[in-house]
Amino acid sequence: MEWTRKQRYLPYNQWPADYLEKIRQQTATSAYRPRYHTAPTSGLLNDPNGFSFFNGQWHLFYQSFPYGPVHGLKSWVHLVSDDLVTWKDLGPALLPDTPYDAQGVYSGSAHVIGDRLFLMYTGNVRDQSWTRHPYQNGAWMDQDNHITKLKQPLFGQPNHTTDHFRDPQLLEKAGHYYALLGAQNATDQQGKIALFTSDNLTDWQDCGYLNFSKQNLGYMIECPNLIWINQQPVLIFCPQGLDKKLLDYQNIYPNTYLIGQQCDLSQAEFKSNQSLALLDHGFDVYASQAFNAPDGKAYLVSWLGLPDIEYPTDQENWAHCLSLIKQLTLKNGRVYQQPVPAIKKLRQKQSLLRDKVAPAQEKTLVEKPGQQYELQLNLPADIQGSLQLFRDQSQKQGFKINFNTNQAAHLEVDRSQAGQQFALDYGTKRQVELTAHHPLFLDIFVDNSICEIFVNHGEFVFSQRIFPQLQAAKQITLEADQEIIYNGCWWQLAE
Repeated sequence: MEWTRKQRYLPYNQWPADYLEKIRQQTATSAYRPRYHTAPTSGLLNDPNGFSFFNGQWHLFYQSFPYGPVHGLKSWVHLVSDDLVTWKDLGPALLPDTPYDAQGVYSGSAHVIGDRLFLMYTGNVRDQSWTRHPYQNGAWMDQDNHITKLKQPLFGQPNHTTDHFRDPQLLEKAGHYYALLGAQNATDQQGKIALFTSDNLTDWQDCGYLNFSKQNLGYMIECPNLIWINQQPVLIFCPQGLDKKLLDYQNIYPNTYLIGQQCDLSQAEFKSNQSLALLDHGFDVYASQAFNAPDGKAYLVSWLGLPDIEYPTDQENWAHCLSLIKQLTLKNGRVYQQPVPAIKKLRQKQSLLRDKVAPAQEKTLVEKPGQQYELQLNLPADIQGSLQLFRDQSQKQGFKINFNTNQAAHLEVDRSQAGQQFALDYGTKRQVELTAHHPLFLDIFVDNSICEIFVNHGEFVFSQRIFPQLQAAKQITLEADQEIIYNGCWWQLAE
């Protein structure tokens, strides 16, 4: 279906009453719909927003266009959890129903203030000529999860940015509130992070741009997040149009981070002597949102999707998912990411894996692993081989994880033979370098069309969507260039 602007921005109450139910049924019966990851009930799931801990529960929102797998008139959907693993869908939370968000409730964040949760988000407004006028809006949520929007915007677009000005992260430091926003500079169209401050959430002062890099980071920065890991500041953001000489990436847009030595928001300063790094090395992570919980721990969730890319489930009237929640730590100058410990609650039936593989022989590790599982595997140093998921030996199909723990140590994922193809303009392989002559530990989560791979306890993460012929893709196999002894475990995970 070709979506016109009129259809994309048709008010929700003008859609036929039975249309939403029809595509919800279509979404619910999709073979590719995940079971323990968050996915939309219909239409588009977009950026995660408002990640927070409030009133004894974890809260998470996501942008939604429920009427189709496209970017249109967006709202927020509200999720709550007791353990960061199992999420309850509370339905729509913020609708595009005021003059300051009439063409969409865009991304934002949440911050606990007193006994309420303050939501800060970008309202998308278009005039008669379809010129964009972004507003930064606020809303209060009480302990009954009832949300009341402020009647007036917090602030509008400053003169020094273009209309690409969005995605506020609200922070509180030393008795002052700060908002970081993705922006495009008006004079040279370079991507920036704008900074505003307030003492009362009502009167806001423009502090210009955060001083964190002297480099040209492309034409736009989206989804800035500032967190602290063991008192060390980390800046997470999505640069668009980034020169690949500054960072080697293959996705249409990367999700990146920068580890700082110190950060003083009162001076708009973020100082770092490290290089920009990729947050995720897989095919399908963008718009990640991180925050510090009350105990100081840093958590992160990502959109498993990319802008301007068509996905196979578009044909089923739904698109995209959210990643597992990850806890962040710093080690050896890198951000390490691991699933939260509560993910172990999903483990059910298990199979211990310990055996040897003969040279150049493909061995089946698990014959019928199902579509929801976790696989942990320890592989020795100084070998080379391939682990295949979604393996269909008759059609020679599978998602390959090629590994080398010799001198030229690396890990490569290859989805060129893993089912339905998409985003081919951006390649079918992704790779990282590993430490030579060291063993390799993989912790892999599969959920129908989602595969998240945690390498060496979170040193690297590969997150991607895979769309195999699920009925035929029934094996997990391993092969190597020499005899190896492997050990690990497979768990079926609860739906």
